[in-house]
Amino acid sequence: MMRDRVRLALVLPDLLGTYGDRGNVLVLAQRLKWRNIDSETVTVLSDSDSVPESCDLYMIGGGEDVAQVAAVRFLHRGPGLRRAVERGSPVLGICGGLQVLGTSFVTGDGVRHAGLGAVDADTEPGSGRAIGEVTTQSTLGGVGMLTGFENHLGRTRVGPGSQPLGRVTRGTGNGHDDAEGAVRGHVVCTYLHGPVLARNPKLADLLLEWAIGEPLEPLPDPPELRALRAERTRMHVRNRK
Repeated sequence: MMRDRVRLALVLPDLLGTYGDRGNVLVLAQRLKWRNIDSETVTVLSDSDSVPESCDLYMIGGGEDVAQVAAVRFLHRGPGLRRAVERGSPVLGICGGLQVLGTSFVTGDGVRHAGLGAVDADTEPGSGRAIGEVTTQSTLGGVGMLTGFENHLGRTRVGPGSQPLGRVTRGTGNGHDDAEGAVRGHVVCTYLHGPVLARNPKLADLLLEWAIGEPLEPLPDPPELRALRAERTRMHVRNRK
């Protein structure tokens, strides 16, 4: 039975909200509204006691080194997010959120910090920033090609306990093995901004289906999004030649 209300958690937007990734929560709420499903957004700020473990879907955005360190310290203090992951609640981590949810990340001062370990992924600084459009063929069934914009210094290596979200066909992605992002269970991490769910509604609906526990009726894509994806598909084809 479909639940009456879906609780969406926006985690630490005051620390990890540099690139407008809170827009992903707006996308999720709107796609639920179009299906006449109520939602509630629970915003967890850095002065909160902890992350509630009772939400249905969690979103963590991107930020710089100092913000990531503060965020991971906050998240280590309470068990809420870890328990939600163990229960199978979907989590979306973007850019810095990917690194915080990973096994470890190294900041610009050379210090290694323990992540949440929700995905098996280690991040170290690269020699230069990866900036620009990305296309990647998703490993998640039914999602297909993902597009987005990347802006990050980190280079992330996915370990055997996880799989990449996709294989890069244009852009840098993780910077290792043509991989982009990391997935374990219902935890999905990516470097793609855009916001990523606005540009990739199939991924948004997959996360919602995981949260609700049953399939959703498909929605038509707006013409602007169809035009954008057609353009990115042409770029994808040219890059493969």
